[in-house]
Amino acid sequence: MALDQRYDAAATETRLRQQWAELNIYDPQHNSGERFTIDTPPPTVSGALHIGHIFSYTQTDILARYKRMQGHSVVYPFGFDDNGLATERFVEKKTGVRAHQVGRSAFIETCLTETHAAEELFKTLWQRMGLSVNWEHAYSTIASNVRRLSQAAFLDLLQKKFAYRTNEPALYCTECRTSVAQAELDDAELPGIFVDLIFTDASGKQLFIATTRPELLAACVAVMVSPDDQRYKQLIGTSVTVPYYNFTVPVIADELVKPDKGTGVVMCCTFGDSTDIIWYKKYALPFKAAIGLDGKMTLMTGAIAGLKVIEARTRIIELLAQQQLIHAQRVITHAVSIHERCKKPIEYMVLPQWFIALLPHKAVFIEQAHKISWYPAFMKARYINWVENLSWDWCISRQRMYGIPFPVWHCTSCSAVIPAQVEQLPIDPQETPYNDSCPQCQAATIVPDTDVMDTWSTSSLTPYVITELISGLPVQFTAGEQTIKELLPLSMRPQAHDIIRTWAFYTIARVWMHHQMIPWHSIVISGHVLSDQKDKLSKSKENAALTPEHLLQQYSADIIRYWTASGALGHDVAFSDNQLKIGQKLVTKLWNAFRFIEMHCNDVKIVQASPKTLGTVNEWIFTRATNCFARYTEALNRSEFSAALAEVERFFWHDFCDNYLELIKDQLFKPEQYTAESVAATRWSLYMVGLRILQLYAPYLPYITDALFGALYQQINNSIHSTKYNLVQHELDYQDSVREVEVILQLAAQIRKLKSEQSLSLKTPIAQLTIIFPENSSHKSIKKYEQLLSGLLAIESYTYEHGTPTQFIEQRERECWYATVSV
Repeated sequence: MALDQRYDAAATETRLRQQWAELNIYDPQHNSGERFTIDTPPPTVSGALHIGHIFSYTQTDILARYKRMQGHSVVYPFGFDDNGLATERFVEKKTGVRAHQVGRSAFIETCLTETHAAEELFKTLWQRMGLSVNWEHAYSTIASNVRRLSQAAFLDLLQKKFAYRTNEPALYCTECRTSVAQAELDDAELPGIFVDLIFTDASGKQLFIATTRPELLAACVAVMVSPDDQRYKQLIGTSVTVPYYNFTVPVIADELVKPDKGTGVVMCCTFGDSTDIIWYKKYALPFKAAIGLDGKMTLMTGAIAGLKVIEARTRIIELLAQQQLIHAQRVITHAVSIHERCKKPIEYMVLPQWFIALLPHKAVFIEQAHKISWYPAFMKARYINWVENLSWDWCISRQRMYGIPFPVWHCTSCSAVIPAQVEQLPIDPQETPYNDSCPQCQAATIVPDTDVMDTWSTSSLTPYVITELISGLPVQFTAGEQTIKELLPLSMRPQAHDIIRTWAFYTIARVWMHHQMIPWHSIVISGHVLSDQKDKLSKSKENAALTPEHLLQQYSADIIRYWTASGALGHDVAFSDNQLKIGQKLVTKLWNAFRFIEMHCNDVKIVQASPKTLGTVNEWIFTRATNCFARYTEALNRSEFSAALAEVERFFWHDFCDNYLELIKDQLFKPEQYTAESVAATRWSLYMVGLRILQLYAPYLPYITDALFGALYQQINNSIHSTKYNLVQHELDYQDSVREVEVILQLAAQIRKLKSEQSLSLKTPIAQLTIIFPENSSHKSIKKYEQLLSGLLAIESYTYEHGTPTQFIEQRERECWYATVSV
């Protein structure tokens, strides 16, 4: 078909999406090469997508398309992370229904309905963006097969003693009403009050203790001092009285106390921070719960009972001041651990929780990381730093309704854990009673586990989800499992740098625990999109109003994809309207360049044999194309998509458009002045170089490249995305032609510069061009290109002289020009 004068992106994208779906061109079975499996991040179903998602997922698609055109059988699944706290809060906000209002079963059904609708919107957006996903391999983390997988994996960890349950102090968010993991914490600088409280020793002497948590006074269980602090040596082993509440607690010496911090005396409460937990365990201190799971002060706190923590802090300071129990106070700003999701300060609660043992295996997790290729390489240091600084095992219990239940029951008589049978999975113990007696004590007092799993405990199993999708067989978690040996490690994990400590780490840990393997051969880390204020774009911020839907109304998908490829691997990038405008210029330039190719090559066929003689200029452009492709593949093999794109840009804009098309125009428009063989060679070369350009741009701009391919090269294949590099990007190297064309281009640049300086049109004829050569050079290498130069620069005649070259062109007469070149 003939190309229209203007490119209609909207109509073309709709037509091609339908064509791609009908042809199923991304089916891995279309390629017989080595399998390349991608462990794509399943986005959390908790609201609308933002441009940051488009940024990272499109970068993954560029690499997937590149691997497919290399001949790999690319398995590119897509998932939706639609269980857990984030989704539950999304559904509650959208429907206005709280889980406790409608009951567990009804709320779960509402969640399933709402998440399915959101996933369809996500899928539509990804398809508009041209993601070459295998949608037949789409999965949901709440689907029945994934629930079975997650529960089976948990039972495997339980059997191997990596998973354990204990009544332990754990990180807890009173706003979200659930336990959280260390990886779900952020640090925030928040205002606070540093209060020096007046304790008294047995003799009535005052003892000043500085704290930012005076509301925890009722939960004070000890006072700690440094064993090396001579000021308090005499207090060690005695008791002191807690102000306001008037009960006594022991004074204990511990090396964790820093004498130069505050007053050098610290109160241990259950629990103000992680150090309190260390002392609580080390010295077997009593547990006093001052804060309830609802975030309110408990009855034991007396006058501040029922108040939220911040209110209670203000009130207890007032009460202490009234009784003159405050020595000093000052306003400070300090680092506080907050829940990354709701941004509220974290607390520590004691309740029965499931944990996965991480701390004993930190060295192994670092060793596993060294077996994986990290792109960019420096991102591995972030992972190692996280592992080295882990201080908690992974708490995977969540006190929510929507999620994957733990497949166990508990005996209230002997505390035995009774696991479900693998054949029963997936199972919800709250919906399926245990109809037998306890296998250990024979008691009938069996109750279901009421917690659900942390969503990361399922997301960390995505390599196994993918192996099941590929093989069609459920993972059994048995030693020597053949399917796992054949399919793991996967090829690549793409993800953003902020979830190295969660998704990357947890996946590496889990696959080692289950099969002593690494999950993937390489991990590719993307950055974030920043707003004008240099903030990360997210669904929860106002700057997320920059929606993909809004951008797709202004720009084509190819233009947005072009912008995503501008970000360097692993680095954040500010959103750029200017880069989108550059992408618009590229799309327009491509369309016009291929209209020119169509005009002159409409009867050229790919099946025709290459000409016996290409000619110097054609040999030059093929050599430049070969060099470009070599640098392009080198960059993409390192997953450096922006570097690869820069190579294509230089070749297309500079070598092809600025130089090659200009060099051959006269030959194409005035073929009668050239031999038929040379014109045929040029038309064939133009046609073939155009195909190379489309292949290079195809991973980045899938729509326009396929539209152009369909118009000019439809006899080759049904889509540019079904072609292979090795059938088109043949290595051609003509260094002599390169040197000669560089001389021609140097001469052309000098003459164009001179015309510009003289305010003359570039089309102004030159009656005579005199070229001055150095004494030791010959003019023959230029003389044979007189016809080419005349067509390019409107030169009517030439003379050649020897002399001393200068670095500029000198005008001697109106119609006579002198140029110097190095030959």
